[in-house]
Amino acid sequence: MLTGNEVGKWIDARLTRSAYRLELLDRYDADSERQAFARFLRGEPSAAERRPWLDRIRAETEAGILNQRVHVLSTPLTDYLRFEATWGYAHNAAAGEDIRIIDLSERPAPAGLPGCDYWLIDDAHALVMHYDDAGRFIGAEPVSDAELPVYQRAREVAVAVAEPFATWWARHGKEYRAA
Repeated sequence: MLTGNEVGKWIDARLTRSAYRLELLDRYDADSERQAFARFLRGEPSAAERRPWLDRIRAETEAGILNQRVHVLSTPLTDYLRFEATWGYAHNAAAGEDIRIIDLSERPAPAGLPGCDYWLIDDAHALVMHYDDAGRFIGAEPVSDAELPVYQRAREVAVAVAEPFATWWARHGKEYRAA
């Protein structure tokens, strides 16, 4: 099982064309986000600690690497998802990431999605992410070549039915930005 630092190295060693992420949780409890999340809940402005990640997305976009993410969620949004949309997705999308939403309050879950978060790198390497019930990262496991088609098909389905974040947020954001 890979640790958080090992996940980044695993992705970096394989990434040349595309990185896709499926997210299913309503909350992720990451040490690196706790202070920012607390500031968000207090109504403070976004801070600069995300700048390295946004710079990375911009650089990868300029280099022709496609970064995609689909988050399967339901409204009303949890406080964490409001934070993720406002301080994360809005800025990530502006930096070049293709972010999409499958809102289960508006449509049923598409068939074929796995019951776990995962990364798909260059359409050739999948990494299943494991979290505990509180959304804390436990570890990640590379997927065998035999299992890879499951994650490739799931990506195709999710991207095809998901709504672009900007469109979804234009319909829902006003409900959550002021909350």
